[in-house]
Amino acid sequence: MAISKPAPPGPAPRSRGPQPGRRGQEGWHFNSSLALTMLLPVVVVAQGPIRRALATPVMQSWMTVFVAMVVQALPFLALGALLSAAIAVFVPPSFFARALPARTALAVPVAGVAGAVLPGCECASVPVAGALVGRGVTPAAALAFLLSAPAINPVVLTATAVAFPHDPRMVLARFLASLLVACAMGWSWQRLGRPGWLRLPTPTEHTGPSRGERFWGSVRHDTVHAGGFLVLGAMAAATLKTAAPASWLLTAAGEPVLAVLTLAVLAVVLSICSEADAFVVASLTPFSLTARLTFLVVGPMIDLKLFAMQAGTFGRGFALRFAPATFALAVAGSVLTGTVLL
Repeated sequence: MAISKPAPPGPAPRSRGPQPGRRGQEGWHFNSSLALTMLLPVVVVAQGPIRRALATPVMQSWMTVFVAMVVQALPFLALGALLSAAIAVFVPPSFFARALPARTALAVPVAGVAGAVLPGCECASVPVAGALVGRGVTPAAALAFLLSAPAINPVVLTATAVAFPHDPRMVLARFLASLLVACAMGWSWQRLGRPGWLRLPTPTEHTGPSRGERFWGSVRHDTVHAGGFLVLGAMAAATLKTAAPASWLLTAAGEPVLAVLTLAVLAVVLSICSEADAFVVASLTPFSLTARLTFLVVGPMIDLKLFAMQAGTFGRGFALRFAPATFALAVAGSVLTGTVLL
């Protein structure tokens, strides 16, 4: 009868106590709940000074501008998210290959003219342009659409006609200048742009048993993503708008070159929705029509909230290159068009 030998003792089991390398897993984690818990006592203790600070005229003006800008832009941002989701879920990628010319040089003006069918503002055009790039549209054509749609759609042109009843040429000038700049930027990106400069939007796959569920999942994702950058841009615009003295504008209106540059910069700072910008600039009667046309062309193409949204959609490197080039071309195109038509 064989007697089995006892098994050799194995290695001692490792201790499950805290290990030096696992401190990050067992330490405190800073999250939104912890931040709220830490912030709440501070707010309760300092509610008096906070209430007095918010009651000052500057803060009341800041909050009015910020809330008005966000409320004004949110419906069109939602419209852009709906259109973007519809493109991602219901439109097959082959549609764009058939709808746009194969040559990028021809696809750019076609996409620019197609911007007339989007009844929204610049907040809607950014997510739609991101969806177009994600569906295989050449970036040059998608960028031309992004720039032209907020300025040449029927809603904006009608608002411009109402704001300038005695200057009907302003409507034609805005249409031609905006389309010219959009196509010029598209062609410039085709020739000078580099693939690494533009971060292709990563398509978010929303699974679900039906297209409807995928559609609404995409809408929620795009609205939350773009809405965060809209809030950041509106905060920056409200800060600059409340800090700039109004007397500077009257001083600049007397110099033609300075007047154009002042209203161009003002369009970037104020970040007014394209459906309302004509009524704002129409009241600036000390400025020339060409200077006011510059305001109408620059604003829908590049402002603070647009810069933030473009950076969030296509990357910060893209926005840092695209915004200055768009600003320069928009000013030049406005001056050229205004000199000829106005």
